Amino acid sequence: MIFPWHLYLMAAIYMIAGVFHFLKPKIYMRIMPKYLPAHKLLVYVSGIAEIILGISLCIPQTKDLAAIGIILMLLIFLLVHFYMLSSNKAAAGFPQWILIVRIPLQFILIYWAWFYLRY
Repeated sequence: MIFPWHLYLMAAIYMIAGVFHFLKPKIYMRIMPKYLPAHKLLVYVSGIAEIILGISLCIPQTKDLAAIGIILMLLIFLLVHFYMLSSNKAAAGFPQWILIVRIPLQFILIYWAWFYLRY
C-alpha cells in the first residue's frame, strides 16, 4: 500500500528529530525537567523511539501502532514544553511566545498522527 506524501513527511520529521537526539544530546538534556531521572538515557531512548516510530509509520502492518505511539509520545513531551515555560534556563534562549505557541502545535501534531488511524 502506498500512503499519501504527508504521512512520509511526518515519518521523515520524526526520524530526523530522532537522529538529532544523538547528534546534539546536550540540547535535549538542557530542556529535560529536573524531576525526571537519567536525562542522557531518556534523551537517547526518546531518540530511538522517534526513529522507530517514524520507520513504523511507513509500514502498513505497523502504521496504526506507530500513530498511537506518536500520540502517546507527544503527550509525554508536553511535560518538556511546560517545563521550558517554567524558567529562563529551561527555555534555552527561546522567546516566551514561541514556547507558548509550541503547546497548541503539539496538539496539532497529535491530530496529524490521529488522522492516520482513520486512513
